[in-house]
Amino acid sequence: MSTEPSLNRRRPTRPLISLVPMIDVMLILLVFFMVTSTYLNLDMIPALAQSDRPAASGTSGEPASAVVIRIGSDGAPYFRGQALTSEALESLLSDRIAQAPATPVIVLPTGSARMQALVTVMDVVTRAGVTNMRVVRLEARP
Repeated sequence: MSTEPSLNRRRPTRPLISLVPMIDVMLILLVFFMVTSTYLNLDMIPALAQSDRPAASGTSGEPASAVVIRIGSDGAPYFRGQALTSEALESLLSDRIAQAPATPVIVLPTGSARMQALVTVMDVVTRAGVTNMRVVRLEARP
């Protein structure tokens, strides 16, 4: 046995980097970001294109302005800062719907409004003949 280096000696191979730990880390990151992200409310995205929507009869091509109804902490509906009774709200909405049937109604309950007040306002809006109603809850960001 000679101690001289051999000419046919194999070069040492570099250790291969395993991809399995990297895939594990990427999967953990994917799950983390999916859990912590916020999702869009898909009800707020219109399902029909503007050209596919039915034209409102009796309008001059302008979109009808939305009627915004706020529900206060006392449970009373407010329109343009004035508290309304259920009967006054129903007659107001009936008049608006008679002028423009596609008028959207947006209901904005405050955080301290009771659920029964929201249900009552929704019943009044439905009785008035509104077909385009949305309930929007605004949340304050910290």
